[in-house]
Amino acid sequence: MKKLWLEIDVNLPENQKNKLLKSAAQNCDVVLVDGKDLAKAKDSGIKVASTSEEADIVVLSVFDPEKLKTLKGKNKVVAVKIVIKSKTDEETAIEAAELNSNYVIVGTPDWKIIPLENLIAKTRGKTKLLAEVSSLKEAKVALETLELGSDGVVLKTESMEELEKISIFAKKEALTLELVAVDVVRVKEIGTGARTCIDTCELMKPGEGVLLGCQSSGMFLVQAEVHESPYVETRPFRVNAGPLSLYALTSPNRTRYLSELKSGEEVLVVDRQGNVRLTNVARAKIEWRPLLLIEAEYNGKTLKLIAQNAETIRVVTPEGSKAVTDLQKGDKILARVEQGGRHFGTLVKEEAVIER
Repeated sequence: MKKLWLEIDVNLPENQKNKLLKSAAQNCDVVLVDGKDLAKAKDSGIKVASTSEEADIVVLSVFDPEKLKTLKGKNKVVAVKIVIKSKTDEETAIEAAELNSNYVIVGTPDWKIIPLENLIAKTRGKTKLLAEVSSLKEAKVALETLELGSDGVVLKTESMEELEKISIFAKKEALTLELVAVDVVRVKEIGTGARTCIDTCELMKPGEGVLLGCQSSGMFLVQAEVHESPYVETRPFRVNAGPLSLYALTSPNRTRYLSELKSGEEVLVVDRQGNVRLTNVARAKIEWRPLLLIEAEYNGKTLKLIAQNAETIRVVTPEGSKAVTDLQKGDKILARVEQGGRHFGTLVKEEAVIER
């Protein structure tokens, strides 16, 4: 599993630091802070890296072989930060790895890929190589270079959303969402509408799909077109997603309207156990089709989904999947249930929003 560190700028407002620390405690392995913020970071319960020797991981911002040896002699966990601007800097990073630095953090200005490839090849097994990044785009490059990628990234950002997206990408095996079985109470044929097929850049398997709903408070796991059918070929990259106005979950804490999704946009792929991975939309295909309203209940709350009225559209159940055309009152299907009400896709707990 890849390591995710968050570097927090000492000059940020205190309330922003607190928000980032709270999110880091849920999404990151380590926070990298200035010595002034060491106590605050330790109080958050997450492992802390800093230039202070009181930190869990001592960071050398300037490579000093003797200092490194001294710290290792005190059984300290040490990280060395190096900016790669030349071949000499590459050699310095390799030397730090060979002197048993636990981590080597490299910055590559303007994102030079070749130096990172060289370091991955020459330091693997000697240290944990971390790349400094400031965006999901840079993180993807770092974590996938030479197929193996760096051992992790050190993210410097003020954006909670960027942190969450990179957490999904870097820690694919760890992130899960809670899904529950909800009871179908009504299935009703309704009129024709503009429905969207979301074709992704991934291949999905049985039990995987996208979380969709008429309300952000209840989103149903609609399976990709992976089920064998006598009517059409399987489309393991596709989720027949429903009307343009439906919500789709695109990060753990953000929804988008299906109307907003187009080539290059991001969306979450979720499986029956709630395991999550991030992928991109290859195309959104809109066609006019007959629709079906599905209503379900969970703990007294009514949840709704509109899907195309066709045998090939399936929702995920606790044991398998079921065509929406075969759903009956009393069937149990999987959904994510949470507090509803969104402002531009983000939950605002203090705002009263009623979804019907």
